[in-house]
Amino acid sequence: MDNKLQSLFLEMTEYFKGDKKRICHFTKVHSFARQIALLEGVDSETLYVLEAAALVHDIGIKPSEKKYGTCTGKQQELEGPPVAQRLLERLGFTSDVISRVKFLVAHHHTYNCIDGIDYQILVEADFIVNMDEDEMSIDAINRCVEKIFKTQSGIKICNNLFFK
Repeated sequence: MDNKLQSLFLEMTEYFKGDKKRICHFTKVHSFARQIALLEGVDSETLYVLEAAALVHDIGIKPSEKKYGTCTGKQQELEGPPVAQRLLERLGFTSDVISRVKFLVAHHHTYNCIDGIDYQILVEADFIVNMDEDEMSIDAINRCVEKIFKTQSGIKICNNLFFK
């Protein structure tokens, strides 16, 4: 992992310090996103943006909880990008990377306008982790895979995780 990505990972563990559920969540999303991207053969720039986005995708949870007392997906999408921008700028990420990461954070719970492989993979990785953590039913998992998943690798991982 690149030094900036390693620093970002550590910063995110500090950001969610004491909240092992959220730290484990973004770590798992990052791992699945990276593996799907590698299996799908994405280019190195796309992988880099995707990894950064996977690490910070839920950064809007804390400001949402503080501002609204809840953290719905839409609230996270609204509150996350400015926090992600400040962190990424402080760590020296380029403006192009920051711009795309902010977009992905602002849309990772929106499924009707997926515009790139990085976005698709982030959504799939987040779904895979949420399917497990939320103990979704097999029927619900099937519906999600049919409606949302597009990558062969994401589909295969779901099949291997949830079906015998």
